[in-house]
Amino acid sequence: MENTEYMQWLDRLPLGPWGLTLVAALIAMVIAWLAFQAGAAVIRRAVARSPSASLITQASRRPASYVLPLLALQFVLRAAPDDLSGIGLTRQFTTIVLIGALTWLIVRIVQASGDAVILSQPIENVTDNLTARRIQTQTRVVTRMVAALVMLIGVSLALMTIPDVRQLGTSLLASAGVAGIAAGLAARPVLGNLIAGLQIAFSQPIRLDDVVIVEGEWGRIEEITSTYVVVRIWDERRLIVPLQWWIEHPFQNWTRSSAQLLGTIFLWVDYRMPLQPIREALKRVCEGSPLWDGRVCLVQVTDFSEKSMQLRCLISTADSGKGWDLRCLVREELMSMMQKDYPEYLPRLRAEMDPPSDTEHRPPAPEQRSPTPEHEHATPAVDKA
Repeated sequence: MENTEYMQWLDRLPLGPWGLTLVAALIAMVIAWLAFQAGAAVIRRAVARSPSASLITQASRRPASYVLPLLALQFVLRAAPDDLSGIGLTRQFTTIVLIGALTWLIVRIVQASGDAVILSQPIENVTDNLTARRIQTQTRVVTRMVAALVMLIGVSLALMTIPDVRQLGTSLLASAGVAGIAAGLAARPVLGNLIAGLQIAFSQPIRLDDVVIVEGEWGRIEEITSTYVVVRIWDERRLIVPLQWWIEHPFQNWTRSSAQLLGTIFLWVDYRMPLQPIREALKRVCEGSPLWDGRVCLVQVTDFSEKSMQLRCLISTADSGKGWDLRCLVREELMSMMQKDYPEYLPRLRAEMDPPSDTEHRPPAPEQRSPTPEHEHATPAVDKA
């Protein structure tokens, strides 16, 4: 009853068919916008105590403010007379805009959901962050892929609203088989990276903040995108590695199952060096340093040479960064101890000198020359005196 009276009231206005449609569209969009503002205020109050829900609400607020008025506009245009001049083109254009706004809204919701999961799993200032790094890696890779899939679907739906483009696409798929094969071959690296990204997300040979050795470089996984991985080298360089490379090539992952690591320090000392003072010095350094995790601290003789013997000091730390610092500290302290207390047992170069023999005092042997053609045919010298 109210809708009938509303339409009759519009009909009595001194407006043409397009004028009535525009006025109705404007009123519907204003009502939808007011409804959005009221609903947004209610939702903000409801999720105020949830950081994750607040993050999703804040991210989707702007695209949602366009979606509701566009939906109201679409309803008005669908109810307008079909014989209006240009109504078909207007409906098609607003449909494409609505699909774009909906795609934007869904992408923002997906991205915000991923950010919310990452926010709930911090990896900074956490001793054992293996689970958090696994969840963050999966979330980032899957979020990017879902967002890309949503955008692809949105573009496809927008193109399908245009009859000419839809027919052109169908004819191309039906008749251009060679072009399709060529496009498939050209897209093979992209598809390979896509599949590699899924493998990395679920099998997880690498995760964010993993310590890896790649191409002889030590670094940490800083970022995993949909096509490549960024490795932060220890000297602040960045190594960019395609996703597919991680599936096809071996590499070292020092934090695959745990961040704990064993470190080695090699010393070359003289054979006469007693081992107990070195063991006591190593234990004293480890126990006095917060870098040691208390698991392993020992000294072993691992090799001999004709000049000295090799000692291996084995220590354990909670992660590779602490391991590097503790190894440097142990080298410094052990070397200082040996220089101070056992300087005579540092590696020495031994040489044996033979006593002089009688042959050294004999006169030199006469010069002997090999017979050559010149010597054989030489004319004896004549004393002309």
